[in-house]
Amino acid sequence: MLVREYRQEDLSEMIRIWNGIVEEGIAFPQEDLLDEASGAEFFASQSYTGVAENDGKIVGLYILHPNNIGRCGHICNASYAVDSISRGLHIGEKLVIDCLEKAKEIGFGILQLNAVVETNIHARHLYERLGFVPLGVIPNGFRMKDGHYENICPYYREL
Repeated sequence: MLVREYRQEDLSEMIRIWNGIVEEGIAFPQEDLLDEASGAEFFASQSYTGVAENDGKIVGLYILHPNNIGRCGHICNASYAVDSISRGLHIGEKLVIDCLEKAKEIGFGILQLNAVVETNIHARHLYERLGFVPLGVIPNGFRMKDGHYENICPYYREL
């Protein structure tokens, strides 16, 4: 498997994977689906967008961008998406590791994950295994697709 910067020809698969996470309604805060135009604009607007490619097929992606501006501009944020049929193959781990390297390369000093849903145990274990520090719990910080609220657990890692 190769993690690399996305290319234009990857966009349709990236949009499909991203929209799959949005439609699940249990991890990303976005509610609107991307179309070809909005997806191209969205992914191009990031500081970096990486994809995981396995046997010529896009199986995951991440976006990396500043978490804030000015005096907090050294803190970045990222989101990770793995194709539902490819989960459990450590693709997320490869995406996070690549993201940490890219963030440092770009010049960020801290990667902060703002809205990790408390019940997303697999993601939380991965982040903690990779050295992310939990910052606490924000009660009822995430509205799930079915309308109930779950706690979110922000994390950070110094680069």
